[in-house]
Amino acid sequence: MNQGARTYLNQGEQAAERYALGTPRLAPAGLAGATLSQRAGSSLEFKDHRAYEPGDDLRHIDWSAFARSDQLTVKLYREEVTPHLDVVIDTSRSMNLEGTPKADATIALAAFFASAALRSGYTQTPWLLGERCEPLPGGNRPPSQWEGLSFEHRGEIATRLPTWRARSTRVLISDLFWLGEPLRLVRPFADRSATGIVVQLLAREDAEPPEGQSVRLVDSETDEVKELHVDAATARRYREALARHQQHWHEACRQVGAVFVTLIAEELLTHWNLDALVMAEVLQVR
Repeated sequence: MNQGARTYLNQGEQAAERYALGTPRLAPAGLAGATLSQRAGSSLEFKDHRAYEPGDDLRHIDWSAFARSDQLTVKLYREEVTPHLDVVIDTSRSMNLEGTPKADATIALAAFFASAALRSGYTQTPWLLGERCEPLPGGNRPPSQWEGLSFEHRGEIATRLPTWRARSTRVLISDLFWLGEPLRLVRPFADRSATGIVVQLLAREDAEPPEGQSVRLVDSETDEVKELHVDAATARRYREALARHQQHWHEACRQVGAVFVTLIAEELLTHWNLDALVMAEVLQVR
């Protein structure tokens, strides 16, 4: 990894000193630890009953309740857990938009989340999302020591995701410039998670096309070049299309209980204003 990328990994680590990850709505499950979840688990603190379902552990059936009511119920317990964070990084070529700090901001934001997790007592794993979703080699090291982050993927993004640790906290960092129904990805992404966080990271010109100017567009998949004059009507249609796309993602995230926020790369690297994530209770200010 070049020195420029290393600079932004370090910047993300430094920005994380001011934040901690918010307590997930449902704490993630892992090794025995100090955090009590709201999910049913295997510790000794009794929580509630629910109706028996096929496949439930027979050791958890409340036989005394069965004797009284002739209904099979299982006992639920609070679970002691060690929290874990999975950071999923879109490696599409569109994340490296020429003439913008989009790739730098992606690298810094991934390092930020991983560092905030480590400072909050989490374990963490960075993942590279492209044709497949695979762990970053050496990603268990501190983010400033990561290697192999690049944005060269062409084509569709994988929707077949790994079997992640149940009740982990998960963060997806992407511009979300993909075709297709958002639920195809966000449903498996959030499945069995404690908290799912989708961060749409855009360059300023992704969000606000330069109205009144001619722009040179390069297709990130085919390298096809097209010159386009952005008049007021074109800029308006683009903003409306982007707003519809964002609303689709927002609705998909809401359906699966995930958080959706949009950040602008230039603003992130200049000010590290993460108020949207704080308001969503994803982050806590130290």
